[in-house]
Formats: sequence, C-alpha cells, structure tokens
Amino acid sequence: MDKNYIFQKFVAFTAAVHQVTSEITKDVKSEAITPVQYKILEYIAVSQPVTISEISECMLMSMPNTSRELRKLNEKQLCEKITDNEDRRKQFIRLSEKGEDMMNEVFAHVKSRFDERIKDISEKELKEIEQALDLLHRKVFY
Repeated sequence: MDKNYIFQKFVAFTAAVHQVTSEITKDVKSEAITPVQYKILEYIAVSQPVTISEISECMLMSMPNTSRELRKLNEKQLCEKITDNEDRRKQFIRLSEKGEDMMNEVFAHVKSRFDERIKDISEKELKEIEQALDLLHRKVFY
C-alpha cells in the first residue's frame, strides 16, 4: 500500500471537511459572537468540560488570547469556569445554560443542512459512511 497516496487522499479529505463544515455552518452562528468565539463554543460543546490549554491548543491560539476570548464569552453568559474538586488550581470550561441553548439551536440548523446533503443516500451507504467515520475516528482522529 502506497502511504504517500493515502496521505494525499487524507489531505484532500480534510480540505473537503473544512469546506463542507464552512458551508453547513455558514450564517447559523449568532451575530453577538465573533467567528473565533463560535469555534471556541463549538469545541467546548463537543468536548466539555475542557481546560483553557486544551482550547488554546485546538484553536491554535496563545493562552492570553484564549483567556481573553473566554472572558468575553463568560461576560455574554455563554460559558462558565468550574474548579476541579481534587485540584483547586485546575479549572474547566463548559457551556452555560444560555450557551447550551445557543449551541443546540446552531446544531439544529447544521443538522438540517446535513440532512439535506444526505437525503438521497441509501441505508446501505449510510451504514458504510457510519462505519468509515467510526474507523477514521478510531485510527486517525483519536
């Protein structure tokens, strides 16, 4: 098996993922937040609770910039800090109730756009896609 060929397919796949993600999330986020703040909230929503350093690494942002954006999101009551009971120095970030509501609304819009994209796919193909996603998640995106 030619691993370089697989790598090229992987690069094309990840570029397509970014393009489709951009298309199906276009115009669904609140105008009250910036695109960077939306990406932070999206990450928190699917990974919570998370640390500030995890957010910083995932968003490719410096810790001071991450902290500043989180402070703004906290002021908008979209996320909150919780202190670890075992290590009082460690803080986790999670969505607040208002943040959960906003992201649930966003994900409902995204889901409707996703449903539109897959409306003509057979049950057999949907199962294959599910298996492919599971395999990618286990072997590549772990």
